[in-house]
Amino acid sequence: MTYRVGIDIGGTFTDFALLKGAEVILHKNLSTPEDRSIGVMNGLQKLAEKESLTLANFFAQCDAIVHGTTIADNTLIEMNGAVTGLITTEGFRDEVEYRRGFKEDIWDVRLAPPKQITPRRRRLTVPERILFDGSVYKELDEDAVRACCRRLKKQNVESVAISLLFSFVNPAHEKRVAAIVAEEMPGVYISVSHEVLPRAPEYDRTSTTVVNAYVAPRVTSYLEKLVSRLQEGGYSKQLMVMQASGGVMTKEYINGSPIRVLASGPAGGVMGSAHVGAAKGYPNLLCVDMGGTSYDMSMVLNGAAPAVAGWNMHHRNLVGVPMVQVETLGAGGGSICHVHKGELHVGPSSAGSEPGPICYGRGGTQPTVTDALLMLGMLSAEAEFAGGSFSLNKAGVEEAFHAIGEQMGYSAEDAAFDCWRMVNANMIQAVRRTTAGKGIDPQDMVMLAYGGNGPAFAAVHADALGISKVLVPKASPTFSALGTLVAKPGIDEERSFICSTENPDLAKLRELWQDLAIRAEKYFAQANFAQADITASYQINMRYRGQNWALTFDMNTSQGEWDFSFVDDSFGAKAIAAFNARHMAEYGHIREEELPEIIGVRLATSVDTPSPQIAKGFTASATAATPVKTRRANLGQGYSDTPVYRGADLKPGHEISGPAIVEETFTTIVVYPDWCAYVDDAGDYELRRV
Repeated sequence: MTYRVGIDIGGTFTDFALLKGAEVILHKNLSTPEDRSIGVMNGLQKLAEKESLTLANFFAQCDAIVHGTTIADNTLIEMNGAVTGLITTEGFRDEVEYRRGFKEDIWDVRLAPPKQITPRRRRLTVPERILFDGSVYKELDEDAVRACCRRLKKQNVESVAISLLFSFVNPAHEKRVAAIVAEEMPGVYISVSHEVLPRAPEYDRTSTTVVNAYVAPRVTSYLEKLVSRLQEGGYSKQLMVMQASGGVMTKEYINGSPIRVLASGPAGGVMGSAHVGAAKGYPNLLCVDMGGTSYDMSMVLNGAAPAVAGWNMHHRNLVGVPMVQVETLGAGGGSICHVHKGELHVGPSSAGSEPGPICYGRGGTQPTVTDALLMLGMLSAEAEFAGGSFSLNKAGVEEAFHAIGEQMGYSAEDAAFDCWRMVNANMIQAVRRTTAGKGIDPQDMVMLAYGGNGPAFAAVHADALGISKVLVPKASPTFSALGTLVAKPGIDEERSFICSTENPDLAKLRELWQDLAIRAEKYFAQANFAQADITASYQINMRYRGQNWALTFDMNTSQGEWDFSFVDDSFGAKAIAAFNARHMAEYGHIREEELPEIIGVRLATSVDTPSPQIAKGFTASATAATPVKTRRANLGQGYSDTPVYRGADLKPGHEISGPAIVEETFTTIVVYPDWCAYVDDAGDYELRRV
């Protein structure tokens, strides 16, 4: 027997999915903020015990451990990354603060600018200039670089970002600056833009490099610590790390650009969603993931959730690396309910896992969404919580909501209900804003809900959005961890190069793709994947002259051997035709009098690995399920005795009419009034509005 383990670390819980042949085993335990690798090792120990193995024997039978993490995101949210400095070309000191004039909400006059990772005193410039064609217009002033190092040292800088003009065309100056910084400031982390994001424009490249420098020391330190603990436990293979692009790769690859792990946990959930949707025949999904700290929204369209490279505003910083599109709201089970200036607020502050909600009994004193669910009867103090890790405790919960009710002029139960209504309104509005911004009507989609709290809210959100069907996978509580096992090992990189489509420089285009292929092959080989296993998609970035944004599309695909034969005399004409088709599909028009230009190439490579098998359909005969008890609960229409079902008792074909509550091992599914739940052949739930 061999195992594959998927891990996703959240702000409150660390989730595990163990793939054992065709069987998936789930586990959850509290995260350990002081050292998150401890929580990972605790969970792996529990999985080994479930298999009646020592940890060493369990590791010996592990084919792969795949890890998604929010450590980079938490660093940006909490703004507690490395003290970072920036060295850039003279005259471009403040470009990273201008942000291309971008403001998240142009109508919000009170919106403060984002806190700068590199305040002006730590943004320094050096005389040098390389032109667009790579020629040197002004030589690098090395004495100025050393002077910058002395100034940064006085400010206790721990990480240095280096971003010079057109370094992605000719990196000579940037490499020399890096060498001098390493000499003058031994021990600092160095992030160079021609490696992090080797493309134009300069703001995108500089911002991405600065963010990389800021999060890198924490990410690499954590991964090193985790790998060390795994090796001490007897794990001898490479740790695979989830990327924002939706692929996984080795720690050694991630070390070069740790920024690629941003939003890697949510990306795992999106990959899992696409996998489940394809298996069950639902290619268009609205994916919602509600955990203990956040509410993540994403979409799967036509069976895919492609990674987008370019204008990815993440935690108010531009990140140019390929990312699966996920919108995050500070709303989770740990979101704190409070009154501010006579108004009720829920979130974005979270109680996390330490001390956690009041009902965790770990010293929490501020009421949270989880406490509200307990007050409303959707959760129970009698049932085991998080797979039996602990039980919920009502002590102090009613008193906390009574304090809110006193300020608002109503009872503790009404206060809990209003907190539930408030967090629902926040999440529903966030979904509407996201879908409207993309021109998508959610009524045309199926909702897929996951995360520990997602199934408790899904149907009421779907009802408000006009969605008539909700999927809740059996593995929904640890779905992002399961998604890491679905994700393929992959490398997705690009290079800038501007040329006309009328007379393209075929030799240069071929050279750029070859360079990307050599780099991908190197890292796949280090991960013990043969070239014959590599699937490659040769993509190109094109736009009309003067446009800010480019369209990316495939020009060729290959399996095994690299294939550059498509870069031939007909390449320009094929690129124009493909661009026109994509532009028409995206924007509904083309400029017939203009020729588009090429601005770069991209190579997306991946390798197939075993993934969980998903059953589809309803072949079992329909049978009404039998509740195990009733509980006083308020599911939006006042308190009533509500049937409660035990998930372990439910079989394919069972039907449950709302209002009802289904208690699974790691989550609670709420079937609201006017909804019905059906168990399919895989044991997954399909909620339908009646």
